[in-house]
Amino acid sequence: MRLTEDQKMIQELARNFAEAELAPIAAQIDQEERIPKEIIEKMAEIGFTGLNVPEEYGGSGLDTVCKVLIIQELAKHCASTAEVISVHTLANWIFIHYGNEEQKKKYLTAAVEGKIGAFALTEPGAGSDASAAKTKAIADGDDYVINGNKCFISNMGPNEGDYVVVIALTQPELGTKGMSAIVVDRNTPGFTIGKREEKMGIRGADISELIFEDCRVPKTNLIGKEGEGFKIAMQALDHGRIGMAAQALGIADAAIEASIKYMGERVQFGKPIGKLQGLQWYLADMGTRQEAARALVMEAAQAADDGEPLSKLAAMCKYCASESGVWIVNKALQIHGGYGYMRDYPIERMYRDARIVPIYEGTSEIQKVVISREMMK
Repeated sequence: MRLTEDQKMIQELARNFAEAELAPIAAQIDQEERIPKEIIEKMAEIGFTGLNVPEEYGGSGLDTVCKVLIIQELAKHCASTAEVISVHTLANWIFIHYGNEEQKKKYLTAAVEGKIGAFALTEPGAGSDASAAKTKAIADGDDYVINGNKCFISNMGPNEGDYVVVIALTQPELGTKGMSAIVVDRNTPGFTIGKREEKMGIRGADISELIFEDCRVPKTNLIGKEGEGFKIAMQALDHGRIGMAAQALGIADAAIEASIKYMGERVQFGKPIGKLQGLQWYLADMGTRQEAARALVMEAAQAADDGEPLSKLAAMCKYCASESGVWIVNKALQIHGGYGYMRDYPIERMYRDARIVPIYEGTSEIQKVVISREMMK
């Protein structure tokens, strides 16, 4: 698809920010396992934390195509930062489409100012089978009392996270029809952030266990209606998967660019390795897979903006871009040879970062279930 002039400007803004602010410290973010607060503050200043927030709440009011362009450019230099923005904008989407006016004013305005939102669905016994979630939010007067554990939750930990949309059972006997979406602020009594996971990749982004022990929140924290939680979660994940696919595109773009540069510099057998046909063919395969994935991601983003049915396209683009991304970075590491395995080169970090994308926000196997189900309707 052809980008509009406004979309090109947004892409350039994101590219310039990533090159100036993220590229110089990407290795440091990975090593120290944290994103500096000033990076979040700077992203808020240029409108990235409120990129999909309507202008009436102070946001940029950008479309999904622009979200893809921004996340992709961030991921080229720091996949951890891209992951934070992708999940944060998913939380924004929930408030935009299901929040009441009071919630929108509070949480969307906070998002624009740089407060970071999270989304909690996964539990120790409910990963791909989200319907098996057991966290409960039982009504007690004017409150809900939440008990349960969530795991592998992005944007919540010692370094980031101000509020989280929790999917919990308000009527456990109804199964998924008894799930509801409830927002919980970070410092709510009874809500504890447990273990921060030590990860293979995206090490700068917080991913943690969330513990709810008689956590009492007012019923006004209910997002949408009781019983809509599972529907809200599935719709939000459709949009979130486009963001994760954009993350995969950005990592793969960086791997391809690094490979082209290395192939022109590295000399073996008396000539640059870019003159070797075998490696040229690697590059051709990498580029072709990447552009095919990009086309699918952009089609899904445009479908989201046009209000078209999204489940199949979102699953396809996430499956295609994430699997292609891993394949591309693997080939890029092979092109770099032994140097690619060393931390002196960013390919090693890209390889670790890329590997999570076919897993979170729905594994590749789950994407194929969704795709085939939609095809057979």
